[in-house]
Amino acid sequence: MTAAQQIVDGLNAPQREAVEAIEGPLLIVAGPGSGKTRVITHRIAYLVRVVGISPYRILAVTFTNKAAREMKERLQHLVGERADRLSVSTFHSFCAGVLRRDGKHMGLESTFTIYDDEDQMNVVKQAMEQVDLDPKRYPPRAVQGVISRAKSLLMDSHALRQGHQSFFEERAASVYQRYEELLARNNGVDFDDLLLKTVQLFRDHDDVLASYHRRYIHVMIDEFQDTNVAQYALAKLLAGGHRNICVVGDADQSIYSWRHADIRNILSFQKDYPEARTVTLAQNYRSTAPILNAAKGLISANRMRLDKELWTSQSEGHPVVVHELYNEEEEAQFVLGEVDRLGKEDGFRAGDCAVMYRVNAQSRVLEEACLRYGVKYRLVGGVRFYQRREVKDVTSYLRLIHNPDDEVSLSRVINVPARGIGQRSLEEVRRWAQGQGLPMYQALLKMAEGGGADPLLSARVTRLVSGFVDLLLGLTEESRRLDVVDLIDAVLERTGYQAYLQHRYEDSEERWENVRELRNAAQEFRELEPPEGLGLLLERQALVADVDSYEESPDAVTLITLHQAKGLEFPVVFMVGMEEGLLPHFRSRDNDQELEEERRLCYVGMTRSKERLYLLRSFRRGFMGGNAPSGPSRFLYEIPRDLTASPAPAPTPQRSSWGMWEPPAPSPRPKPDVDGLKTGQKVRHATFGEGIVVSCAPSGDDYEVTVAFDGAGVKRLLLSYAKLDRLG
Repeated sequence: MTAAQQIVDGLNAPQREAVEAIEGPLLIVAGPGSGKTRVITHRIAYLVRVVGISPYRILAVTFTNKAAREMKERLQHLVGERADRLSVSTFHSFCAGVLRRDGKHMGLESTFTIYDDEDQMNVVKQAMEQVDLDPKRYPPRAVQGVISRAKSLLMDSHALRQGHQSFFEERAASVYQRYEELLARNNGVDFDDLLLKTVQLFRDHDDVLASYHRRYIHVMIDEFQDTNVAQYALAKLLAGGHRNICVVGDADQSIYSWRHADIRNILSFQKDYPEARTVTLAQNYRSTAPILNAAKGLISANRMRLDKELWTSQSEGHPVVVHELYNEEEEAQFVLGEVDRLGKEDGFRAGDCAVMYRVNAQSRVLEEACLRYGVKYRLVGGVRFYQRREVKDVTSYLRLIHNPDDEVSLSRVINVPARGIGQRSLEEVRRWAQGQGLPMYQALLKMAEGGGADPLLSARVTRLVSGFVDLLLGLTEESRRLDVVDLIDAVLERTGYQAYLQHRYEDSEERWENVRELRNAAQEFRELEPPEGLGLLLERQALVADVDSYEESPDAVTLITLHQAKGLEFPVVFMVGMEEGLLPHFRSRDNDQELEEERRLCYVGMTRSKERLYLLRSFRRGFMGGNAPSGPSRFLYEIPRDLTASPAPAPTPQRSSWGMWEPPAPSPRPKPDVDGLKTGQKVRHATFGEGIVVSCAPSGDDYEVTVAFDGAGVKRLLLSYAKLDRLG
């Protein structure tokens, strides 16, 4: 059998067509469970083993480290050791590597720090303080959201100031400018910068872009429906030399608009590349026919999609169970009862079962039920490992050693463990540094060298600062000769961090185990020459996502949000909270595009299931409004009835039957009162809390109010539904 025959053996006709289509633009429309990862990996293997393309000249980009890792593992089986020369990564990892190599053209040092969400918020708050913007009137989270969206649209602060659409965005633009100045001073970037600065680099420096054109002949983008404007611009720039761009995706699974993903990218790909070939993968290998047909019935109600006729050869299967419980406690009880029954009667393991929900708050009752009945569970999306305080402390020391200009990390650890350098002293040092026109660390060096410290600082504080500087200088020197594991040991020893944990926290042993796990994670980079291992460890930590650490556990039920479940599959799926206001979420009820995304989210959840699917709702749900009854999700009525069934009588009280419900008639809306509601008005919302009105404009017979909430971000609300209380 030839290499070509080996690679395409076992593929269906459309899969084989996609693998063998090697010239020019290619759009692969891949339905759920249609084997898209297999097609991508076999296509790469075909290029290497049959066409003779060097692995070094192929770039494959996907959206999670987990997906990239799995793709690389499959390719190692297909092309052997040559897989090591392939570039398989996420967008952000790829851009981080580009900026490490060529960021000097943008004034960026290769030791730059990638700031996570918490770090970004610290810098945003600092920028707001420096431009005198009141955080009570302008919530920092909302300001950060405006900046992030602008960057995803490739807008710098000047462009945002010129193109702002509200007074709030105008004020955010002033913060954006100062925010960028602070990042530059700290030699830091945020996640959005990785994309934005790489696009700017390629657009402004033809010679740099040309070097990547010489390297990459073929560019492949997975999960293309989730790309934003910046990512699509990056893909087009990279493929501009040869136009061998292959994108794989499914508009029906676009669920990340809140991360600025733009569904128009996949819908308009053929307009941007009129010569593109389109291949549709319609055969589903994952789900049984009842599950797949139920999902098809649901998604057919959407208009923004590329139509495809999904089918499966698995014609047999259990109907989709649709069931109503009285409240969320009974809902959780029913789920665990079914997990137990499926194990005893059908041989399913607890690890075969996943419980999916729309919002994180739904996990509480499920967790409590698991604990009460002794059911092991795995919660995806809890407190991230790298966000735990003790891990972040040690990581901040490592980041500061790698990038001394990182003021966020410096501020975090200068008094951890306690050295007598309190917040007031730190602010005085910061003020003096700004007066000297120096970055914080350079100011500390000057103080330690006797360079005329502020007389307001006591000799004691100056001495303590000098001790901290000596500690960092010593560790920085050791980082040039120690591998990253030994460097962590040196940090822990010199700082006395273990003793600090023991004296400060009751759960010190658990926290110390987390520190030891960080050390264990560093083992992967131990063989690299210093300080390369340190840089790669820090980059890995900065770009890790919740789902990247997901591993199957045979004896634990998985609890996971619908958004996080994308890309995973389970024999048994329970989707809880199938109620109006929850799925679809109440924020989408007055926006057709957002409602379609909620339907896509439901579709994604349904198509994660291989054999059994349960759609559950509660008659009453506590956090959704106390004792008021909740209506069934409209999505339940879009599923063909002949594909659904009720479960056997459950041991919990039954208040009603889903089959007896009809879609609720719309309630008459009161005429909205806009008196006194203007930009700058402070308001309170029952769910989102306090916020500031950004704009108020007519919308049909209603008014659309845009409000920047403290903690919940910027929301668009219809006034007749929002029930905003005016404050002040």
